[in-house]
Amino acid sequence: MIRQLVVSYVVLVAIAIAAFTVPVAWLLTDQLHEDAVSAATREADTAALLVAVGDAPSRQALASLTEAYQRQTPGRLDVVFGTDGPSDFDRALAGERVVSWGHQPVLGADGLMVVVPARADDGTIAGAVRVTYPSAPMEQRQWQIWGFRAGLAVAVLIAAALLGLLLARRVTSPLRALTRMAGRLRDGDLTVRVEETGPVEVRTLARTLNTAAGTIDGLVGSQRTFIADASHQLRTPLTALRLSLDNIADEADDPALRDDVDLAAAEVVRMSRLVNGLLALARAEGHVSAPEAIRTSDVIDERLDVWRAAADEKGVRLHRPPGSGPAALITRGNLEQILDNLLANALEVSSAGDEITVAARRTGSAVTVTVRDQGPGIPADLRDRAFDRFWRGGDRPGGSGLGLAIVKQLVEDDGGAVRLLSPDGPGLIVELRFLLGHG
Repeated sequence: MIRQLVVSYVVLVAIAIAAFTVPVAWLLTDQLHEDAVSAATREADTAALLVAVGDAPSRQALASLTEAYQRQTPGRLDVVFGTDGPSDFDRALAGERVVSWGHQPVLGADGLMVVVPARADDGTIAGAVRVTYPSAPMEQRQWQIWGFRAGLAVAVLIAAALLGLLLARRVTSPLRALTRMAGRLRDGDLTVRVEETGPVEVRTLARTLNTAAGTIDGLVGSQRTFIADASHQLRTPLTALRLSLDNIADEADDPALRDDVDLAAAEVVRMSRLVNGLLALARAEGHVSAPEAIRTSDVIDERLDVWRAAADEKGVRLHRPPGSGPAALITRGNLEQILDNLLANALEVSSAGDEITVAARRTGSAVTVTVRDQGPGIPADLRDRAFDRFWRGGDRPGGSGLGLAIVKQLVEDDGGAVRLLSPDGPGLIVELRFLLGHG
């Protein structure tokens, strides 16, 4: 915007300079030609008076005038006495005054020629006077006129550009402040506010953004408070209910009663997982923070170590291909939660002897993280629904149906994308794409 304002200002100044300077330069050029004609005519008329008198003193004065003119100027002054002379004098000897521009053979160059008749007191033509003056000195003077004005115009345009830059920066200063505020809001700083200065429109926009930031801050704070309260209020009774069911199961002698209690305890466990998933999804939707460069290999190794005991219990092998994983722009803690959900899903569908592979690689300006299992997979026509909340892929037991929904929310919050792919063999590939980080 600053560049556009400066360019517009310079263009306006250039138009103003062209509108006033060019006509003045043309007028000065025309005036220069008119002055040359006037000076040559004046010299010719003076010499013509001396020719018309024709006495000895006049001829002596004429000779001095001719010598002085040719010595002091690059032009020539030629005189013809009587009515015979070169062709250039014919019209003047006939009583006509001649002014012409063009090639002058007597000078061997382009220039001005003024020829005037010398009339005696009785009206007869006593001779003629020709003054020729080369164009070169006038052309040099014209170049000086145009060059001076061109240099002045360039200096004015440079000054206008500098002044325009200062004015543009001052005018756009409130807008730059708003841009910085928007950037900090994008990075998760909901406490940022901007000073309400500048034109009325900018002040109104600043006031609106400040109000919006305050409203968002309040909503996010309310959501965080709700999540914290819900975590406590929901988990506590579920835990108490699970303990009570366990106590009943321990004391129950009737097998049918024990089966009913075990079924109820399984439902409590499923409800606990569902509540935890809902709280995790709400936390992901309400989380506002700035992504940073996270080395994916470090996070993958850490999460595989955490899940290795559960995998060994099922006889499933966890594997990461060798090599350093590239750094990706991810909000701290998001990749851990994403991998936890994906590894939980993969272990749930894996059988003894299967392998789960987690890999990361750079693909152009992005980082691709893949989690591959060897389970039954998901049919192609159902993969779009797999990211819906509470979708559990048919009659598969366990699970809350929120894992992939949480994964999608977290990945998209960091500007990434997620999709499901079919490997060459059995199983499913979950592909995550993040922006490339530097670190």
